[in-house]
Amino acid sequence: MRIRPLHMAVAICVSSFAINAQAVTVDLVAKLTASDGAAQDGFGFSVAIDGNTVVVGAREDEDIGAHSGSAYLFDTNGQQTAKLTASDGAAGDRFGHSVAIDGNTVVVGSIFDNDNGTSSGSAYLFNTNGQQTAKLTASDSAAQDLFGFSVAIDGNTVVVGARGDDDNGAHSGSAYLFDTNGQQTAKLTASDGAAGDRFGHSVAIDGNTVVVGSTFDDDNATNSGSAYLFDTNGQQTAKLTASDGAALDLFGRSVAVSGDTIVVGSSWDDDNGASSGSAYVFAGAGYTQTKLTGSDSMAGDLFGGVEASGIAVSNSYTLVGAWGHDAEGSNAGAAYLFDNFTGLQLAKIILSDLGVDDYFGRSVGLTDDHLVIGAFGDDGLGSNAGAAYLYSITADTPPTPTPAPPALFLMLVGLLCMFVGRRFNRT
Repeated sequence: MRIRPLHMAVAICVSSFAINAQAVTVDLVAKLTASDGAAQDGFGFSVAIDGNTVVVGAREDEDIGAHSGSAYLFDTNGQQTAKLTASDGAAGDRFGHSVAIDGNTVVVGSIFDNDNGTSSGSAYLFNTNGQQTAKLTASDSAAQDLFGFSVAIDGNTVVVGARGDDDNGAHSGSAYLFDTNGQQTAKLTASDGAAGDRFGHSVAIDGNTVVVGSTFDDDNATNSGSAYLFDTNGQQTAKLTASDGAALDLFGRSVAVSGDTIVVGSSWDDDNGASSGSAYVFAGAGYTQTKLTGSDSMAGDLFGGVEASGIAVSNSYTLVGAWGHDAEGSNAGAAYLFDNFTGLQLAKIILSDLGVDDYFGRSVGLTDDHLVIGAFGDDGLGSNAGAAYLYSITADTPPTPTPAPPALFLMLVGLLCMFVGRRFNRT
C-alpha cells in the first residue's frame, strides 16, 4: 500500500511535538517502625520528608498519657534519629496528627490540645536535632477549632489549618500563617466561606503560594469541595474547583503544591466506582486542569486521600495514596506515582506483606529522590502499632520533550503538502 505524501507531512508535524515518557525504578529502602513502638500507637498516621529527614507521626502513642501522641525522625537510610513529644503534652492531645518539614524545621500538629478551650488545638516547631523551638496557637483560638488539623512549611512560613473555626459559620474553618519564630502573620478565610465548609482540612505551601482545601464547600453541589490559593501576605488569589465536580466528591480533602503545579485530591469521586477517587492537577498561570486516576482504581479505593497528607508533589513527581485499595486485603492500601511532565502513571506501589486494614497510603511524602508511605494499621509491633515505608526513586530516562520546529519550517511543510497533494491528485 502506498502512503500519500500529504499524510507523511502531517505525521512529521505531529511527531515534532512527541514527548518521551519517563521511566523510574522505585526500590524499598527500609520499613520504618518506632524504637519503642507498641500496639495502638498509630505510627504512620502522618508522614513527611525533606532532604535526608523523614518525619512520622504516631498520634496514639502514650508517653505523656493515653493518646498524647509523638513523632519520630529518621534519616533516609532508615535509622531513627530522634523522638519528638510536646513539652506540655497531655492525654488525648493527638500530637502527631499532622506533620511537615522543610530544611531544619519540623512542624507537628496537636489537634485536641486544650490550651484555649476543649480541642482548640496547637502546633509545635522543632529542629531536626529533636529540640522544641516554639509552640503555635491562634490569636483567636477557641474550643473545637482543631487548630493543627493540617500543617505545612516552606522557608520561614508555616501554615496551620483549623477546620473547626467558626468565623463564617459553624465549622466554616480557617488557616493561619506564622513565621518560624512562632509569630502569627495572617489569618486566612475563604471569601465565600460558609458554615460546614471545613476550610483548612488540608494546607500546602511552596514559595509564595499557599493552598487550602475546603472539602465540604458546595459550589458544584453538596459537599463537592474546593481549594483556595493565597499569597504569603494572606491575600486570596484564586479558587479552584473540579471541572466535573459533583455532590460528595470532597475535592480538597488533600492538597499539595510544587512550583506552578498544584494537586488536589477528590477521594470520593466516582469515576471508577463509588468513592474510587481521583486527583486534579492544576498547572501554569492559567491553572490548566488534568485529572489523575489509578490504572486499576475501583470502588472504595479512596484514591486522592481522605486526610491532608494523602497527596504529595515534588519537582518531577506526584504521589497519590489510595488506602482503601483491596488488592492485598480489605483496606490494605496502595499508592501511585505519576510523572508531572507527562501526567503518566509511572508506578503502582504495593507490598505483598500488607494485610487487612493496614491503610498503606493514608499518608504520603515525596522528594525527587525518595518517597515515604504510612501504614498506621500495620500490626508488626502489635495491633495497629503502625509502620511507614521508605523508598528510593531512580530516574532511568528523564522526560525530554522533542523541540517543536520553528513556525517558518511548519509553514514550508504545509506548502509542500499542498503542492505534493495536488500533484498526487493529478496522477
